[in-house]
Amino acid sequence: MYSVDSSHEYAEKAYTFGEMIGIAFQIKDDILDVESTVEELGKPIGSDEKRGIITYVSLFGTDGAKEKLKYHTNEAKSALEVFGSKADFLKNLADYLLDRKN
Repeated sequence: MYSVDSSHEYAEKAYTFGEMIGIAFQIKDDILDVESTVEELGKPIGSDEKRGIITYVSLFGTDGAKEKLKYHTNEAKSALEVFGSKADFLKNLADYLLDRKN
């Protein structure tokens, strides 16, 4: 049985994972909008820029966005350490999202 303190810690870590992986997903989407092809992505490339949408790439450049992507992915994975091997699937998911092509 978990104590109240450990349950609170687990909830905080799960929340942090969700927050960080959500940001990482958006950053990767912004990068793909610039670097991908229509065939890979399945939608028009550069559509965010054409619509005047502010993205991580427009704010930080491609290299800066990639650094932020790595940071947020690593933070998401680090938050899962408290769960041990039970979180392996989520860690693998984070790696997949980091490397996805579409």
